[in-house]
Amino acid sequence: MPGAVTKRDLVKTIAENTGLKQGDIQKVVQVLLDSIIAEIAGGKRIELRDFGVFEARRKKARIARNPRTGESVHVGERLVPHFKAGRLMKLSLNGK
Repeated sequence: MPGAVTKRDLVKTIAENTGLKQGDIQKVVQVLLDSIIAEIAGGKRIELRDFGVFEARRKKARIARNPRTGESVHVGERLVPHFKAGRLMKLSLNGK
């Protein structure tokens, strides 16, 4: 796979396709991303039909091992971000 697409690349593509200023697009994209983070942190799910679902999932506490020393380390319970692809994204990825 080629290199990653950055937020700047997305802003540039949207600006080219809409004719809007990159500065305005950048603000909208940033507010969108900040809103997704805030809602997930607040315990809500973000459902974007046919694109996917963003949510926080709880990971149980566990005992891990430091690979350098072999020492056991307690890792507490925590929330981690999770994304599940929607129907159209799955179809697109599989060339359908």
